[in-house]
Amino acid sequence: MENDQLLIEIIQNGLPLVSHPYAAIGKQIGLTETEVINKLNSLIETGIIKRFGIVVYHRKLGYRANAMVVWDIPDVKVDLIGQKLGKFKFVTLCYLRSRHLPDWPYNLYCMIHGMDKEVVLQKIAKLTEQCELNQFPQQILFSKHCFKQRGAVYYPSSTN
Repeated sequence: MENDQLLIEIIQNGLPLVSHPYAAIGKQIGLTETEVINKLNSLIETGIIKRFGIVVYHRKLGYRANAMVVWDIPDVKVDLIGQKLGKFKFVTLCYLRSRHLPDWPYNLYCMIHGMDKEVVLQKIAKLTEQCELNQFPQQILFSKHCFKQRGAVYYPSSTN
């Protein structure tokens, strides 16, 4: 268990950029490369690690516009519509949140990135049409400035 926590602490900061990252991690915590891979697989299989991926700094790739689109979807339809939205490759996040009435009636959120604002608006129009969302109130919230972007941190370390 102690090795599990150390392993999670190390990988949450990113994999080392070397030819054998799992061997390098293993060296830090006294495991072989195979043991690190097996532990990660076990943590994924047991659901402790839900997702193992990368954080892409989209602005460095030329994606200059992104918007959080929020809708007020009836509760009886929100699961179905959320599943439909989640199938679009250009939707990077899609989730249900509580409304905060009377000021904030929106309950379904999705994030869309694009090279520019017009591309994002075209993608939103496609979603709206294909998922038949025209009748539901919506807001489009374009980001103005990125202050921070990183994966979640579960075990703070002195290196964070």
